[in-house]
Amino acid sequence: MFVLLGVALVVVGFALRLNPMLVVVVSGVATALLGGLTPKEILDSIGNGFAGSRSVTIWVVTLPVIGLLDRYGLQQRAGRLIGRLRVLTTGRLLAGYLLVRQGTAALGLTGIFGHPHTVRPLIGPMAIGAAQQRYGDLTDPEIEKIKAFSASSDNVGLFFGEDIFIAVGSVLLITGYVNTSYGLQLDPLELARWAVPTAICAYVIHAGRLLWLDRWLVRQSTAVKAVAR
Repeated sequence: MFVLLGVALVVVGFALRLNPMLVVVVSGVATALLGGLTPKEILDSIGNGFAGSRSVTIWVVTLPVIGLLDRYGLQQRAGRLIGRLRVLTTGRLLAGYLLVRQGTAALGLTGIFGHPHTVRPLIGPMAIGAAQQRYGDLTDPEIEKIKAFSASSDNVGLFFGEDIFIAVGSVLLITGYVNTSYGLQLDPLELARWAVPTAICAYVIHAGRLLWLDRWLVRQSTAVKAVAR
Protein backbone atom coordinates (compact mmCIF):
# COMPACT_ATOMS: atom_id res chain seq x y z
CA MET A 1 0.00 0.00 0.00
CA PHE A 2 2.84 2.40 0.86
CA VAL A 3 4.22 1.93 -2.64
CA LEU A 4 1.23 3.88 -3.96
CA LEU A 5 2.53 6.99 -2.20
CA GLY A 6 4.58 7.57 -5.34
CA VAL A 7 1.35 8.23 -7.23
CA ALA A 8 0.34 10.74 -4.56
CA LEU A 9 3.68 12.52 -5.02
CA VAL A 10 2.99 12.84 -8.74
CA VAL A 11 -0.47 14.29 -8.11
CA VAL A 12 0.80 16.77 -5.51
CA GLY A 13 3.78 17.79 -7.64
CA PHE A 14 1.65 18.46 -10.70
CA ALA A 15 -0.94 20.31 -8.60
CA LEU A 16 1.82 22.59 -7.28
CA ARG A 17 3.09 23.11 -10.86
CA LEU A 18 6.56 21.86 -10.04
CA ASN A 19 9.02 20.75 -12.70
CA PRO A 20 7.43 17.62 -14.27
CA MET A 21 10.76 15.87 -14.81
CA LEU A 22 11.76 16.43 -11.19
CA VAL A 23 8.36 15.26 -9.93
CA VAL A 24 8.48 12.03 -11.95
CA VAL A 25 12.06 11.23 -10.94
CA VAL A 26 11.45 11.88 -7.23
CA SER A 27 8.21 9.87 -7.21
CA GLY A 28 9.90 7.00 -9.07
CA VAL A 29 12.81 6.87 -6.63
CA ALA A 30 10.44 7.11 -3.66
CA THR A 31 8.30 4.27 -5.03
CA ALA A 32 11.37 2.10 -5.58
CA LEU A 33 12.65 2.73 -2.04
CA LEU A 34 9.26 1.94 -0.55
CA GLY A 35 9.21 -1.22 -2.66
CA GLY A 36 12.40 -2.44 -1.03
CA LEU A 37 14.96 -1.65 -3.72
CA THR A 38 18.42 -0.44 -2.79
CA PRO A 39 19.94 2.71 -4.34
CA LYS A 40 22.22 0.51 -6.46
CA GLU A 41 19.26 -1.50 -7.76
CA ILE A 42 17.41 1.71 -8.58
CA LEU A 43 20.33 3.01 -10.62
CA ASP A 44 20.63 -0.35 -12.38
CA SER A 45 16.93 -0.28 -13.29
CA ILE A 46 17.15 3.27 -14.62
CA GLY A 47 20.27 2.45 -16.65
CA ASN A 48 18.81 -0.75 -18.10
CA GLY A 49 15.56 1.00 -18.98
CA PHE A 50 17.41 3.83 -20.69
CA ALA A 51 19.67 1.47 -22.64
CA GLY A 52 16.73 -0.71 -23.64
CA SER A 53 14.60 2.24 -24.84
CA ARG A 54 16.99 4.21 -26.96
CA SER A 55 14.12 5.78 -28.84
CA VAL A 56 13.95 8.33 -26.01
CA THR A 57 17.16 9.87 -27.37
CA ILE A 58 15.81 10.45 -30.91
CA TRP A 59 15.36 14.12 -30.01
CA VAL A 60 19.16 14.44 -29.95
CA VAL A 61 19.17 13.73 -33.70
CA THR A 62 16.22 15.95 -34.58
CA LEU A 63 17.20 18.93 -32.39
CA PRO A 64 19.94 20.32 -34.70
CA VAL A 65 17.64 20.01 -37.73
CA ILE A 66 14.82 21.83 -35.96
CA GLY A 67 17.26 24.52 -34.84
CA LEU A 68 18.43 25.10 -38.42
CA LEU A 69 14.84 25.25 -39.68
CA ASP A 70 13.96 27.84 -37.05
CA ARG A 71 17.11 29.79 -37.79
CA TYR A 72 16.24 30.15 -41.46
CA GLY A 73 12.62 31.11 -40.92
CA LEU A 74 10.58 27.94 -41.39
CA GLN A 75 7.95 29.16 -38.94
CA GLN A 76 7.50 32.45 -40.79
CA ARG A 77 7.32 30.69 -44.17
CA ALA A 78 4.75 28.22 -42.88
CA GLY A 79 2.64 31.03 -41.44
CA ARG A 80 2.71 32.99 -44.69
CA LEU A 81 1.85 29.92 -46.78
CA ILE A 82 -1.17 28.96 -44.72
CA GLY A 83 -2.27 32.59 -44.57
CA ARG A 84 -2.84 32.55 -48.34
CA LEU A 85 -5.39 29.74 -48.04
CA ARG A 86 -8.43 31.74 -46.98
CA VAL A 87 -10.68 28.69 -46.72
CA LEU A 88 -8.46 27.10 -44.09
CA THR A 89 -9.23 28.52 -40.66
CA THR A 90 -7.25 27.80 -37.51
CA GLY A 91 -9.82 25.29 -36.25
CA ARG A 92 -10.12 23.49 -39.58
CA LEU A 93 -6.35 23.23 -39.90
CA LEU A 94 -5.95 21.74 -36.43
CA ALA A 95 -8.91 19.40 -36.94
CA GLY A 96 -7.26 18.13 -40.11
CA TYR A 97 -3.96 17.60 -38.29
CA LEU A 98 -5.82 15.81 -35.50
CA LEU A 99 -7.32 13.41 -38.04
CA VAL A 100 -3.97 12.71 -39.69
CA ARG A 101 -2.22 12.27 -36.33
CA GLN A 102 -4.87 9.87 -35.10
CA GLY A 103 -4.86 7.91 -38.35
CA THR A 104 -1.09 7.44 -38.47
CA ALA A 105 -1.00 6.50 -34.78
CA ALA A 106 -3.66 3.86 -35.45
CA LEU A 107 -1.29 2.35 -38.01
CA GLY A 108 1.53 2.26 -35.46
CA LEU A 109 3.38 5.23 -37.00
CA THR A 110 3.65 7.16 -33.75
CA GLY A 111 7.03 8.71 -34.51
CA ILE A 112 6.13 10.45 -37.78
CA PHE A 113 4.61 13.53 -36.14
CA GLY A 114 5.11 15.06 -32.70
CA HIS A 115 5.66 18.25 -30.73
CA PRO A 116 9.34 18.97 -31.40
CA HIS A 117 9.49 18.28 -35.12
CA THR A 118 5.92 19.02 -36.30
CA VAL A 119 3.80 21.05 -33.87
CA ARG A 120 6.33 23.67 -32.85
CA PRO A 121 8.01 24.42 -36.20
CA LEU A 122 5.02 23.81 -38.50
CA ILE A 123 1.51 23.30 -37.12
CA GLY A 124 1.67 26.01 -34.46
CA PRO A 125 2.93 28.77 -36.79
CA MET A 126 0.50 27.69 -39.52
CA ALA A 127 -2.42 27.89 -37.08
CA ILE A 128 -1.31 31.34 -35.93
CA GLY A 129 -0.82 32.44 -39.54
CA ALA A 130 -4.34 31.35 -40.44
CA ALA A 131 -5.72 33.41 -37.55
CA GLN A 132 -3.65 36.46 -38.44
CA GLN A 133 -4.84 36.32 -42.04
CA ARG A 134 -8.46 36.58 -40.87
CA TYR A 135 -8.25 38.75 -37.77
CA GLY A 136 -5.04 40.75 -38.10
CA ASP A 137 -2.62 41.13 -35.21
CA LEU A 138 -3.29 38.77 -32.32
CA THR A 139 -2.92 39.43 -28.62
CA ASP A 140 -0.60 37.32 -26.48
CA PRO A 141 -3.49 35.39 -24.84
CA GLU A 142 -4.87 34.55 -28.29
CA ILE A 143 -1.49 33.31 -29.52
CA GLU A 144 -0.95 31.21 -26.41
CA LYS A 145 -4.42 29.70 -26.75
CA ILE A 146 -3.73 28.72 -30.36
CA LYS A 147 -0.43 27.17 -29.32
CA ALA A 148 -2.19 25.20 -26.59
CA PHE A 149 -4.82 23.87 -28.99
CA SER A 150 -2.08 22.96 -31.48
CA ALA A 151 -0.33 20.90 -28.83
CA SER A 152 -3.57 19.30 -27.67
CA SER A 153 -4.38 18.20 -31.21
CA ASP A 154 -1.19 16.16 -31.25
CA ASN A 155 -1.78 14.77 -27.75
CA VAL A 156 -5.37 13.68 -28.36
CA GLY A 157 -4.60 12.23 -31.77
CA LEU A 158 -1.68 10.16 -30.49
CA PHE A 159 -3.30 9.04 -27.24
CA PHE A 160 -6.56 7.80 -28.70
CA GLY A 161 -5.12 6.63 -32.01
CA GLU A 162 -2.27 4.41 -30.85
CA ASP A 163 -4.52 2.04 -28.88
CA ILE A 164 -6.08 0.90 -32.16
CA PHE A 165 -2.71 -0.57 -33.17
CA ILE A 166 -2.49 -4.01 -31.54
CA ALA A 167 1.31 -4.01 -31.18
CA VAL A 168 1.59 -0.74 -29.27
CA GLY A 169 3.15 -0.91 -25.82
CA SER A 170 0.04 0.12 -23.87
CA VAL A 171 -2.12 -2.61 -25.43
CA LEU A 172 0.52 -5.27 -24.82
CA LEU A 173 0.93 -4.06 -21.24
CA ILE A 174 -2.81 -4.30 -20.56
CA THR A 175 -3.18 -7.75 -22.09
CA GLY A 176 -0.05 -9.04 -20.37
CA TYR A 177 -1.13 -7.76 -16.97
CA VAL A 178 -4.70 -9.03 -17.24
CA ASN A 179 -3.67 -12.44 -18.55
CA THR A 180 -1.01 -12.88 -15.87
CA SER A 181 -2.92 -11.49 -12.90
CA TYR A 182 -6.40 -12.86 -13.61
CA GLY A 183 -5.64 -15.97 -15.65
CA LEU A 184 -7.57 -14.71 -18.66
CA GLN A 185 -6.70 -14.83 -22.34
CA LEU A 186 -7.37 -11.28 -23.47
CA ASP A 187 -6.79 -10.82 -27.19
CA PRO A 188 -5.06 -7.55 -28.21
CA LEU A 189 -7.39 -7.42 -31.20
CA GLU A 190 -10.36 -7.14 -28.83
CA LEU A 191 -8.83 -4.11 -27.13
CA ALA A 192 -8.07 -2.53 -30.48
CA ARG A 193 -11.63 -3.14 -31.63
CA TRP A 194 -13.06 -1.39 -28.56
CA ALA A 195 -10.58 1.45 -28.98
CA VAL A 196 -12.10 2.39 -32.34
CA PRO A 197 -15.37 3.92 -31.01
CA THR A 198 -13.39 5.65 -28.27
CA ALA A 199 -11.08 7.19 -30.87
CA ILE A 200 -14.04 8.31 -32.96
CA CYS A 201 -15.68 9.98 -29.96
CA ALA A 202 -12.39 11.64 -29.03
CA TYR A 203 -12.03 13.04 -32.53
CA VAL A 204 -15.59 14.35 -32.70
CA ILE A 205 -15.35 16.01 -29.29
CA HIS A 206 -11.94 17.58 -29.79
CA ALA A 207 -12.65 18.61 -33.39
CA GLY A 208 -15.73 20.38 -32.04
CA ARG A 209 -13.54 22.21 -29.54
CA LEU A 210 -11.18 23.21 -32.35
CA LEU A 211 -14.04 24.61 -34.42
CA TRP A 212 -15.23 26.42 -31.29
CA LEU A 213 -11.78 28.04 -31.24
CA ASP A 214 -12.66 29.75 -34.53
CA ARG A 215 -15.81 31.21 -32.99
CA TRP A 216 -13.82 32.35 -29.95
CA LEU A 217 -11.32 34.13 -32.19
CA VAL A 218 -14.18 35.85 -34.02
CA ARG A 219 -15.61 37.11 -30.72
CA GLN A 220 -12.20 38.29 -29.57
CA SER A 221 -11.62 40.15 -32.84
CA THR A 222 -15.07 41.77 -32.65
CA ALA A 223 -14.46 42.86 -29.05
CA VAL A 224 -11.08 44.39 -29.91
CA LYS A 225 -12.56 46.32 -32.84
CA ALA A 226 -15.41 47.58 -30.65
CA VAL A 227 -12.95 48.85 -28.05
CA ALA A 228 -10.84 50.50 -30.74
CA ARG A 229 -13.86 52.47 -31.95
